[in-house]
Amino acid sequence: MAQVDHSRMANAIRGLAMDAVEKAKSGHPGLPMGAADIATVLFTQFLKFDAAEPDWPDRDRFVLSAGHGSMLLYALLYLTGNKDMTLDQLKHFRQLGSLTPGHPENFHTRGVETTTGPLGQGIATAVGMALAEKMLAAEFGKKIVNHHTYVLASDGDLMEGVSQEAIAMAGHWKLNKLIVLYDDNGISIDGPTSIADSVDQIKRFKSAGWQAERIDGHEQEAIAAAIARAQRSNKPSLIACRTTIGYGAPHKAGTAKAHGEPLGADELKGAKQKLGIAQDAFSVPDDVLKAWREAGGRGAAARKEWEARHAELGSRKRAEFERRLRHERPASLAKALKAHKKSLLENPLNAATRKSSEAVIEAIAAAMPMEFLAGSADLTGSNNNKAKSAVAFSARTPKGRFIHYGIREHGMAAAMNGIFLHGGFAPNGATFLVFTDYARPAMRLAALMGAGVVYVMTHDSIGLGEDGPTHQPVEHLAALRAIPNMRVFRPCDAVEVAECWELALNRTSGPTVLALSRQNLPQLRSTAPSDNPCGHGAYELVAADGDAKVSLFASGSEVEIAVAAQKQLAERGIASRVVSVPSLELLLAQPQEKQKAIIGKAPVKVAIEAAMRWGWDAVIGHDGVFIGMHGFGASAPAKELFRHFGITAEATVNAVLKRLP
Repeated sequence: MAQVDHSRMANAIRGLAMDAVEKAKSGHPGLPMGAADIATVLFTQFLKFDAAEPDWPDRDRFVLSAGHGSMLLYALLYLTGNKDMTLDQLKHFRQLGSLTPGHPENFHTRGVETTTGPLGQGIATAVGMALAEKMLAAEFGKKIVNHHTYVLASDGDLMEGVSQEAIAMAGHWKLNKLIVLYDDNGISIDGPTSIADSVDQIKRFKSAGWQAERIDGHEQEAIAAAIARAQRSNKPSLIACRTTIGYGAPHKAGTAKAHGEPLGADELKGAKQKLGIAQDAFSVPDDVLKAWREAGGRGAAARKEWEARHAELGSRKRAEFERRLRHERPASLAKALKAHKKSLLENPLNAATRKSSEAVIEAIAAAMPMEFLAGSADLTGSNNNKAKSAVAFSARTPKGRFIHYGIREHGMAAAMNGIFLHGGFAPNGATFLVFTDYARPAMRLAALMGAGVVYVMTHDSIGLGEDGPTHQPVEHLAALRAIPNMRVFRPCDAVEVAECWELALNRTSGPTVLALSRQNLPQLRSTAPSDNPCGHGAYELVAADGDAKVSLFASGSEVEIAVAAQKQLAERGIASRVVSVPSLELLLAQPQEKQKAIIGKAPVKVAIEAAMRWGWDAVIGHDGVFIGMHGFGASAPAKELFRHFGITAEATVNAVLKRLP
């Protein structure tokens, strides 16, 4: 490897990136061309990885936060010898079915650590990865867990607000194994970043508790020296690498024209001439490819040494480590939840579902004390997701299993993605349901990536009362239900809360929202079948006395209203049934016959939910009755608000009477 000049190895990245973007007639050649020197130094001299085994647990993580520069990563995967990333895949960049989509997708391409593209997400997710590394190292020892998390970030990543949340957390937690390489090229789509930004990033990061410095991003020795300094630091590190976007392009280098469009045939030819790259598309000299493949195999020895240390662990500790990395739940969890539900049946709990959730969490934390990783965005006392036994995590208490995220909902959600992707923990984070607005980009990526994280979202409706419409999430259930692969549960009582927590923790292929009430609710359930009725999305809670003329569907706190309405209808001789719908979208995902059986044949169908109607027509039909919100809420005590907006048993009965012949 030492026999091949650094610039020739970097130019291999540039050539492949230019060719792939040109062939696709789409893409971002500027970043790979500008950051090729940084990536070459990192991958050949510092990054601990084995291209033959890209998933081994103690590898360094590399996060391309600037996901638009995806060809940089794809070129590196090919050059270092990732067996899935063939030259043919590079030739099908951005084409349907290829392993080289427009932005990196971890669930699609082996060797990609996290899905990036929405700017800011990569660096914020990386904070979660570095956090997980610090926690696992404290628990299992540095002989088993001892790796760095590297990030390549762009100007755009650092302009996005979530980056401030992320760097503040990382600095506060002293995540010294987090190293951010900032591609400081001063260009965005609109032109020079100076037209919109004048932040001194060095001072910004230092003020957040980071080590930060600026270097020439095209000087091999300067890059290597800076990374070496960062590895020795007791703080997270920012290395601002001054680069030229589109490096080597005769006319477009250093301009926005190199950012997000192909260079064009003439500019491509000129760039290759200037850089000394062969004109043949997708060609890499044999000696250069050999040197890159040697770099890809350089970490094999470190991997084998780690495997030997791992094998020396005691059998129980080794099994625990492996189980947790597989996101496999312990047998003790099922036993604990079964016992908790049995206790509820014997001693009903009439409480807000956020308090019912707190009771479940006590059982969960006892069953999986080290992997159940909870946290709150500064609302711990309101969200009720901190177990009594949980110790707060800090730089000095890395074995703590409750995280105070501060008022950083977006950063929390992104960090949770990184924690899950790293492996070893079952993360959950909490805030008010209305503030999913702040967390939504990271929540959407969790759904896209299939990250099994849990969101404990309390104060779920106008039932939160006096805080008023700014805090009352009338549209949020519909918005969250609209995200593919996002599962939303709104349990009606303590038993449903336990069942929904069980489903959430056992789901490792996507995220789950638990929407929980502020106000007290009665325990309506008197049985807890082993098949977990909440798993069907909906089930008949109270059957009709005879042939049902009315089906009353409700979720969460409004199930109590449906039960009261059923009693009032019965007094009038009208048979009705109550169907609890803890997960509307899970109900609609059931096979048609199952859906029909749950929905039933009653001629009048009513949905009751203190939220917007969107989504309910699939259950009640366009002509169904909806008892709920039609606009924003108001500031008043909860009971008064439900009367004011007509979400009551009496209003339900009156609406039914108008529909019956």
